Amino acid sequence: MKKKRNKKFSKRSKIVKKKSKIKKRNKKSSKRSKILKKKSKIKKRNKLRETKKRNLKRKKRRLRKINRIASRIKLEKIKLPKFNKQIKQFKKISFIKMAEFTFKLFDKAVVETADFIARPLKSFRDYRQQKKIEKLKRIEKERKEKERQIKLEKQLRHKLKEQELRQEIRIEKERKKDIKNFLRKEQAEIRKEQAERQRKFLLELKLEKQIENFKKREIKELQNLERVSLKEERSDYAGLQARIEKLKEKYRAIRDQKIKERVESLGVEIQQGDDREALLEKEKQYTLERQKIENCLESFYRSSVSLCFQINKRYIPKHRSILRVIDLRFEQSEIYVRWDDASEEDWLLLIYIKNNSPKEGIVIEDKTDPEKKISHEFKTTEIFKASDMMVDSLIRLLERERKQKAS
Repeated sequence: MKKKRNKKFSKRSKIVKKKSKIKKRNKKSSKRSKILKKKSKIKKRNKLRETKKRNLKRKKRRLRKINRIASRIKLEKIKLPKFNKQIKQFKKISFIKMAEFTFKLFDKAVVETADFIARPLKSFRDYRQQKKIEKLKRIEKERKEKERQIKLEKQLRHKLKEQELRQEIRIEKERKKDIKNFLRKEQAEIRKEQAERQRKFLLELKLEKQIENFKKREIKELQNLERVSLKEERSDYAGLQARIEKLKEKYRAIRDQKIKERVESLGVEIQQGDDREALLEKEKQYTLERQKIENCLESFYRSSVSLCFQINKRYIPKHRSILRVIDLRFEQSEIYVRWDDASEEDWLLLIYIKNNSPKEGIVIEDKTDPEKKISHEFKTTEIFKASDMMVDSLIRLLERERKQKAS
C-alpha cells in the first residue's frame, strides 16, 4: 500500500511538475503577448485554453491507466516480524515527511492560484501601462510635430521678412531714381521759368532803352530844329515851334502808352485821368506789394517744398504719383500742393495771405480729407506750427489710401 501511495505521489508530483512547466510556458507566452497586439493576445489565450484542455485530458487518461493497473495488481500477504517501536518511529517519520510534502504542495497550489488570479490583473496592468506608453509616445510625437511646424513658420516668417526687405530696398532705389528724375525735371522747369523771367526783364530793358533812344532822338531833333530855326527867318519861327511841340507831344504819348500797357499787364487798375507820374507810382507800389507778399510766403514755400520732397522720398509708393508744389506767389499770391498727375483744381493744400495783407496772417486750406474741408489760420511767424499741420494731414491721407488698398 505504501508503494502504491508512493507511486501515486510520484505520479502526482510529475503531474504538478508538468503543470508548473506548462504554467512557466504560459508565463513566457504572457510576456510575449505584451508586445503583440490585441488580436495576437486573443489567439494566444485560445491556444492556452486548448493546451489546458489537452493537459486535463492527458491527466485523466493517466489516472485511469494507473487505477486499472492498481486494480489488477494483487499483493501477497507477507508476514513481517513485529517491530512495533521501529514501525512507530517510521510512522512518525513518514507522517512528518508526508506533512512536509503536503504543505509544499499546498504552498505550490496557493502560489499557482495566486499567479492564476494575478495573471489577468497583471496583463490588465501591463495593457494599461502599454496604453500609457503609447499615449506618451503620441504626445511626444505631437509635441515634436508642433515644434517642427513652429520652426517652419519661423523660417517662413524670416524668408518673408527678407523678401520684404529686398522689395523695400528695391523700391527705395527706384524711388531715389524717380526723385532724381523729378528733381532734374523740376530744376529744368525752374531754369525755364528763370529764363522766361529773364527774357521778360530783357524785354522791359529793351523797352526802356527804346524809350531812352526816343528821348535822345527827340532831343537831337529838337536841337536840330532849334539850329534850323535860328537860321531861318523870324517870321517862320512860330511854325517851327509848333512843329517841335507836336513832336514832343507825340513821343510823350508813345512813352505814356508803353508805361500804361506795362501797368495794365500787371493787373493794376488805371483811371482815365492818370498821368505818367501816377502810372509809375502805381507800378512801384504794385511791385513793392508783390515783393512783400512773396517775402511773406517765402518761408511757407520752402517748408512745403522740403515737406513734399521728404514725403516723396520716404512714403510715396511706387504706383502713386509724386507730390508737387506750384508757386504762384508773384502772379496770384498763392501756393498749391497737389499730385503731379492731378488737375489744377484738384489741389490738396492751398496757402495764401488773408485779404492780401501780411498783417492779417496766412490761411491754409486743407482738402486732403474729401469729407472735411478745413481752413487753418496762422501768423506769419508760426511757420513750424503750419508745417506740422501739413505733415499730419498728408500722412493721414497716405494712411487712408493704404488702408483702402489693403481692404
